[in-house]
Amino acid sequence: MTEDSARCPLLVLWDVDHTLIENSGVSKETYAAAFGLLTGREAELRARTDGRTDPVIMADLVERHGLTVTAEYQERFGEVLAAALSSRADRLREVGFALPGAREAIAALSAQEGVIQSVVTGNIRANAFTKVATFDLHHGLDFEVGGYGSDDHIRANLVGIARERASAKYGVRLDAGNTVVIGDTPRDVQAGRLGGAYVVAVASGSDSIERLRAEEPDVVLPDLADTAAVVAAVMAARQVAGS
Repeated sequence: MTEDSARCPLLVLWDVDHTLIENSGVSKETYAAAFGLLTGREAELRARTDGRTDPVIMADLVERHGLTVTAEYQERFGEVLAAALSSRADRLREVGFALPGAREAIAALSAQEGVIQSVVTGNIRANAFTKVATFDLHHGLDFEVGGYGSDDHIRANLVGIARERASAKYGVRLDAGNTVVIGDTPRDVQAGRLGGAYVVAVASGSDSIERLRAEEPDVVLPDLADTAAVVAAVMAARQVAGS
């Protein structure tokens, strides 16, 4: 790694659910409540999430209830999702929690020269912020330059969107060589790969290290508890870029 590569900007994009925080089922409750606000009906089925974007999850839930996903419904997805989670912020704080090491990892990376941190998530922007800020993890994360489910229904595209936003705001050149995605699901790994990023997979969700490794991320960690290991995994992206 050259001296120039050691100083080059690095965009670190965190997944939210099961990577930074555990929502303990509040997300599923939120989708059900949003469905009720949207349709005036009680949800009879549970939302299928699995790393999808919020609009895709809501459209799937509407269709599985035998309803048509109209343009009006699509336009209101963000509104009802934000309202549903906002009304459950206290419950999220009560039953959810920041995952071990998340706060320390964000702080440690913030101390690294040239590192910009944000999120890339299937959540709409408002809900991503609510989830992270509920556990006081928003310090060090720039939500203006993130990639959100409200930006594109294809997760891989969110990486490029975040990269473009960060490049424009900070006036730096960001590309595949200096973008890092950190997530806990195979979909996160796939999105990072397709979005042209260095990928750190964390087995802090329901997927095992072996399952994540099968998607060929650059690094797999068991969790975020070892701050030094997290920082080393992320900063290794610069070594790859500078090699």
